[in-house]
Order: sequence, then structure tokens, then C-alpha cells
Amino acid sequence: MKILDEAPGSETDRASDQERGDRYETSHYQSPLLSDPWKPCRQTRAVVKEWSMQLRCCLGAVCGMQWYSYAALGIIMAFLSFLMDLSVAKLLRAHQWLYLKLEGNSLLQFVCWTLYPACLCAVASSFSHNICPFSTGSGIPEVRTMLAGIEMPHYLSLTNMFTKFVGLICTLSAGSTVFLGKVGPFVHLSTMVGAYLSKLCARVQDRNKDKEAGEMLVVAAAVGVASCFRAPVSGVLFSVEVMCSHFALSHYVPCFFSAACGTLTFGLFTVWSGDRETLQALFKTNFPTALPFYPLEIVLFGFLGLLCGAVSRCYLFCHQWMLQFTKTNSVLVKMLTTEKALYSGMVAFLLASVTFPHFAGQHMASQYTMKQLLTSLLDSRPWSSHFHNASEQLEPEPLSEWSTSGNSVFLSLAVFLLMKMWMLVLACTLPVPAGYFMPVFVYGAALGRLHGEGVAYLFSTAVTSDWHWASINPGGYALAGAAALSGAVTHTLSPALLAMELTAVGQHLGVKLVQLQKAAGPAEIQHAVNTSSETQFPVVDSHVSQIFLGFVLRSELLILLRHSKTEPLEKHLDEVCCIHPASVLVSPHSTVQEVHSLLSVVGAQTLYVTDRGRLVGTLTWSEMKRILEDLAKEI
Repeated sequence: MKILDEAPGSETDRASDQERGDRYETSHYQSPLLSDPWKPCRQTRAVVKEWSMQLRCCLGAVCGMQWYSYAALGIIMAFLSFLMDLSVAKLLRAHQWLYLKLEGNSLLQFVCWTLYPACLCAVASSFSHNICPFSTGSGIPEVRTMLAGIEMPHYLSLTNMFTKFVGLICTLSAGSTVFLGKVGPFVHLSTMVGAYLSKLCARVQDRNKDKEAGEMLVVAAAVGVASCFRAPVSGVLFSVEVMCSHFALSHYVPCFFSAACGTLTFGLFTVWSGDRETLQALFKTNFPTALPFYPLEIVLFGFLGLLCGAVSRCYLFCHQWMLQFTKTNSVLVKMLTTEKALYSGMVAFLLASVTFPHFAGQHMASQYTMKQLLTSLLDSRPWSSHFHNASEQLEPEPLSEWSTSGNSVFLSLAVFLLMKMWMLVLACTLPVPAGYFMPVFVYGAALGRLHGEGVAYLFSTAVTSDWHWASINPGGYALAGAAALSGAVTHTLSPALLAMELTAVGQHLGVKLVQLQKAAGPAEIQHAVNTSSETQFPVVDSHVSQIFLGFVLRSELLILLRHSKTEPLEKHLDEVCCIHPASVLVSPHSTVQEVHSLLSVVGAQTLYVTDRGRLVGTLTWSEMKRILEDLAKEI
């Protein structure tokens, strides 16, 4: 049936238009570039397209294009994480420099201490509200919603990504005063980058865009965590736990691959920037290796877990109550609707006033950054030993900020825990891009540290058995507390694995070390040869200083011993044998993955572990295998 309002000659006109369109399409597909007179540089563009097609064929012959997008995702997110950390470090250093320059004038120091984070939070809130209101918060709930099949294009836009990135830098630059992190927003940023890479990959391959996008979002969640902590295994576990209903078995390999690319790239950036001399763990630890903990301490660790569970319940209750209060109070509702920048500035000013170093901040290590807080809390030395032995002088770090003016570390840790609880709950109401995992992780470390210091104090005063208070490692309690509290708050297991990945390989160096000093005589050399079957022996300046000089070969020592039997040897080892320098040295803070990579790449059978020039151990292929087996059992 014809449509009544159609013109009489419309069918003929449409037929002629269709014919002309077919002729145009035919000519267009015959020469896609040269036929369009409006496109400039037609010949150059044709050559570039031809080369691009050839490159695509070459890359596709090696592996699928999606694997290149996974690697690109890890590299891009590692670069963004490094750029963010560098920017935040510069801004924090500027604040500290300005504060120290005003020393002697408490009023100006107070103004500097409070207005700096208040202005940064106000800028972050105003920037996010005016450019892209979707950029506030962590973004993880939105990611789970999108994986459920609900389209939310505004949350994956370039505008949102740029706004969240800049706003997050401003939030983190406020320092530990505001006490917020970056994990959640960075996972959201990773999904944004992954969404655009999946679109590009689908366009190149002409594949199903929905399937590619869903898989890339799952991979991006793992890369976001791995790029923050250089922890690929816990990043994948986090992706499994958060996206549990959308995680398929086929996602494991892409997640591990992309997370490993991001972890390695982030580590290389820190080395190239001069921040570190070699690849090391993000948070250094110096836990004892001979006796990490006593069997009876398992009960104490279990009590710490129960304590962290109770604290997490209290925190979640306060957090829920505060969010409900901000939604029902008319004044706060109006401010959070129309005056977000003013609200953020006022809250940040209040938090900064409380943490002022000449006020309550002197009991909270307020001048430490989030990273410095966690590093200091993981210190293995009992801080209470400083008060048991007045003649014992500890290094200025990390005890200086926790015991200012001679205050007890117990008082400082208790004030820190009491104040940071309500401060963190209040900071969570800020309409800025921010994460809440890292503050909870640090809070759990402080709770575990207080528990560990209490245990060390009790065993130093009340216990008269074979135990010795110096054997108690409060840093181990801090690490366990961080994993327990963050796992209880998030209802996930990935924080426990994250704590394991943050622990350095140095804790596994419990092997008896056979070494020679440069002044060794025939008796010491004979004892070393009879004791060990290694092909090379490390040489130190002396057994007291332990300064590493190099190594000598077993074959040279055997020749030396044969000559000493025929004629007396009056010279020292360094005078008759060649001490070979070691091409590669390993830090005790290097991770297992980094040491395994060095053994594979260098091809050496033995790696020497040094700390500030002092020899602390060796690593061989057999020991590396044992370490990997132990880690597999722990996991």
C-alpha cells in the first residue's frame, strides 16, 4: 500500500538516487583514498595506510591484536601511576618546604599547614563538579554496574578520565592530613583507558565490541591495583573478588599478562627517574629471618584478627551513619549540592587544624606522608626498647615523628587511632576523587603496631622464660593488622596477598653464609672449602665490617692450598688470589619476582645480596626454587 502523502514521482526519484548511490559506493570502494578530492595528502595517506596494513599483518602473525592492547593497557597505566606519584611528591615537598621556611612563626606555619590542603581539596571538588560531576568518589561501584550490562557512557568518557586524574592529584597532594588514597579511582581510570583500547582493538579486528569491552574492563580492574602497588598477583585476585559474577576462566591469563606489564613498567620508571637504584619492593621491610615469630604468637595474631574485625565493624557503622546524616541534614544537603568547593575546603581546614604539628598532630606523626607512615609502622625494631635502655640511641627514622618531645609511642599510636577513625569517616564525605583502601590499610598497620608494641613490652618486663623481648617483631604485627583490617572492611582476601607481595625477598635469606675475609690464611680457606661445595666464595673486607669486595673461584683456592702444602704461605688471600667483582648485586628489599628475573636474564648461578655495601646473603637457583615453593604453600 502506498503512503497517501507521497508525491507521485517519488518512487522514480528514489530509484534514480539509489542508482547514483550504488555507482558512488562502487567507485568509492575501488579507490578509498584517491577518489575523495577533499582529503589532503592523498598519496601520502595511501602509503601510510598500506604500511599500517602490513604492520597489522605482521603483528597479527605473532599473536592476536588484543594481546597488544593488554600490554598497552599495563604500560599506559604504569606511566599514569608514575606521573601521578611524581606530581604528588612535588606538591607535598613544596608544602613541606614552605612550612619549614616559616619555622619560628607559629601563626604563619598554622596558616600554611591548613590553607594548603584546604585549597587543594577545594580545587579538586570545584574542578570535578564544574567539568564532570561523575568523577567524584572511587568509581568501583560504577565499574561493577557497567559489567552487569548497564551502559554508562559518561563514566568512561575522556572528559571524566582527565577530570578524575587531575582531581585525584589535588586530593592526594593534601597529604596524610585528609588521609585518602588512590586505589579505587585508579581502578576506574584503568577501566576508562581499557574501554578506549578495546574500541580501537575491535575496530582493527572487526570483532564483537561488547565482548571485547567486557573482557577489557575485567582486565583493567587488575591492572589498576597492580599499577598502584606493583603487585600483579593481588591485583588479579582483587579483580576476581570484585568482579566475581563477571569473571570467566579465560580472563586469568590476560589479567596476569597485563598486570605484569604494568608492574614491570612502573618499576623501571622508578629506576630511570633516579628514585631507586634498582628494582625494589614498594615498601621496604627488615624483618628477622632466623626466627620470624614464636609458635605461641599464633594466638596473639589470632587475637589481632578478632580486634581488627571489631574495629572494622565500628568503622563501617560510623561510615554508614555519616553518609546517612549528610543525606538528611538540610544544611549539608544544600552545601553538597551547590557549594561543594566550600564544603571541601571547610572540612579539609578542620582536619588540617587538628593535625597541626604544634597541636594534636605531634602525637599523630602528622608530618609523615601516607607512604612514610606505612614504612615507619613496618619497622621491625621494638620502639619501646628506646625507653627501656636510655643509652640505646635509635636512628632518627622512623621513631622521631612517633615520639616527639619524649612522648611514649603508646600514647602516639593510641591518639593516632582514636583521631584518625572519625577523621577518616569525615573525609569520606568529601565530594572529590578519592580512594578509601589505603587509609584503612595504614590504619590497620597502626592498630597492629600498637598490639605488637604491647606484646614486646609485656615480654620485656613480665616474662621470665627463654623468650627475649628483642625477638618480638612489631612490624610483623603491623603488616598482619593492615591485611586483616582492610580485608575485613572490603570483605576480600586480596589485601592479605597484597601484604605478602609487599614483603621483600630479604626475609627468606636464612641460609648459612660461607665467606672469606681478604686477610684469610690457609686454615680459614681450607675450612671454607671443606664446608661448602660452591664454585665461588664471597670475599669481605673483614668479618666485622662485612663490606663486600667480590668473590674468588673454588679452583683458585684449591691451587692455593696445594701450593701451601709444599711451601709455607705467609701472604693473605687478597695478595695471592684474584678477587673478581660481581656484575650484579641484589638488594634485600628486592621482590622474589625481580630476583627470579635477574637469575633468568643474567644466567648467573649465584647472586650476592648486599645492604649498603655489606654482604647479607647469597641466592642460588636451588634456594630460589625453595622460596617459590614456600610462597606457593603460603598462598
